[in-house]
Amino acid sequence: MMTEAIRGFWVASATPLATDGGVDHGRLAAHAKQLFSKGVDGVVLFGTTGEGTSFNVAERVATIEAMLKAGVAPERIGIGGGFPAISDSIALTRAVLGLGLRHVLLLPPYFDRSVTPEGIEDAFAAIIDGVADDRLRAYLYHIPQISGVAIPTTVAASLRKRYGKVVAGLKDSSGDFKQFEAFRAASPELAITVGNEADIARAIAVGGAGTICGMANIAPELVKAMIGGKDVEARMQAAIDIVVKTPSFLATLKAILAAQTGDAAWLRVRPPLRALSDGTALKRKLDELTSPAIA
Repeated sequence: MMTEAIRGFWVASATPLATDGGVDHGRLAAHAKQLFSKGVDGVVLFGTTGEGTSFNVAERVATIEAMLKAGVAPERIGIGGGFPAISDSIALTRAVLGLGLRHVLLLPPYFDRSVTPEGIEDAFAAIIDGVADDRLRAYLYHIPQISGVAIPTTVAASLRKRYGKVVAGLKDSSGDFKQFEAFRAASPELAITVGNEADIARAIAVGGAGTICGMANIAPELVKAMIGGKDVEARMQAAIDIVVKTPSFLATLKAILAAQTGDAAWLRVRPPLRALSDGTALKRKLDELTSPAIA
């Protein structure tokens, strides 16, 4: 069944790499299926956690083709479609719609830090108009601490009014719960997911659509408990701190994945990132938080 918007428990998937630096399609499909077996609803590929901006259009499309061939249903896949060039976002979005996907996360173009709200709206509108396909379900991706460009609440509301259900949602990864609430107030029709795992329970309580988060790669049971409203916020924050209080969130996440799976291939990252040599000690710390029964 084709869904109108991403809701529930979605993972911002890490991207396993082959020895040549390309996407390891087999490992990625296996990772997604393993996550599904733990109660995950869908995966978003090539977001921030997936080192997305280092992969070009052709690489992303080839990966989707491989995932579908491996038996992953298109309605359970979202894709990061943010590029500095609007034409690349249009090309990628058209290609994946043709493969049966609908869910595309769009960053604002991030080459100009002084851009106006009107300019940000123009950029999103140019992508949507260029794609010109009512099957699209677009998600505005707000992660200003990484992209350098924030999405104003007024822009999110205006785009929803202009395009209706084609602008299906917004992912707020700012880590600022007041910002999440501001998006909800400005455009309550948008399905707004939260990226900060510690905010999941409170976000859902005020009408949020769920989560698309990176920590679910390594602690899906803890995230699922948060979605279920269980009192594990302190444990989740401690787990987050293990990963974020390191020089590289992405390299650390992959090192923990390598230690969890016994598969050193997970250590590989794309430049400019540098791989960690071992995540065993970090895994042990995470185990202390995730192995006790979640009441």
